[in-house]
Amino acid sequence: MKTTEFAIIGLGGVGGYFGFKLAHQYADDPAVNISFIARGQTYDTVKEKGLTLLSAENPESVTKPHQLFREISELGHTDVFLICVKEYDLENICNQLKDKVNHDTILIPLMNGVDIYERIRRIIPNGIVLPSCVYVASHIKEKGIVEHKGNPGKIILGKDPMFKEFDPQPIVGLLKEASIDIEYKENSFPAIWSKFFFIASFGLVTARYNKSIGQVNEDPSLKERASQIMLEIQSIADQKEINLPQNIIEQTFLKASTFPYQTPTSLQLDVQSGKENTELELFAGAIINYGKSLGIPVPETTRIYHEIKDGQRA
Repeated sequence: MKTTEFAIIGLGGVGGYFGFKLAHQYADDPAVNISFIARGQTYDTVKEKGLTLLSAENPESVTKPHQLFREISELGHTDVFLICVKEYDLENICNQLKDKVNHDTILIPLMNGVDIYERIRRIIPNGIVLPSCVYVASHIKEKGIVEHKGNPGKIILGKDPMFKEFDPQPIVGLLKEASIDIEYKENSFPAIWSKFFFIASFGLVTARYNKSIGQVNEDPSLKERASQIMLEIQSIADQKEINLPQNIIEQTFLKASTFPYQTPTSLQLDVQSGKENTELELFAGAIINYGKSLGIPVPETTRIYHEIKDGQRA
């Protein structure tokens, strides 16, 4: 019997949540093997005590993977990699992964951003990369302990545009068996871009003004800045032939109105705390780079990008 080998890279809020579900489901199943990559205190804690998930979904809150490693280089043959790192670590992780990827290795990036697939492909030309979009309200409470609140985490996953003949349904089935809410689409890019409309526009404006999602949504001038950023994203998406709803901007503002008024964005929190690495390049950087490569002006995004950068230096 062939064993399917999974490796979860990154035990933060995303990797910890989905990694817990996989390790818990397949703990006693010889047909599916789960490995975690973790470093420092996270490695020590999970090695000694296991990975803890605090969630209304799981009464049994501690699980252990089949294997735990500090480095990707320690992994043996792996069938499926779940890449759950921050965007500023992606190139580094891909450079470590490229020698582990065969023609049939599957990579599932559970990350924010519209350029993730392209960035992976610049470094890893082979293997199957399944473009994905993830929704989960989880965070590291302390090393080795992930806290989840709200709705169950969800993954939207689609086919690799380079290998459309590859059928990911068997892997989707294994994720579903682990009680992971996963939606398979032939083309997942519209879902990825739809999420980006919200996280990029509101992330940038909340970070620039240190205002909550609710405050941005009610202030005409801030709402206008968010709208201008969305229009620039829409121009890029149109040229890339991403099939988005006609009223995507209206939908995005409606989505924002469903959040509790004082909700901050992760970029806002990182910028205001003076964190060195943030998602600024993931949001504004991607829009500016697409604008340059496609010949599309993106003045509003460029302006707010420099305002945030200047504020960080001040």
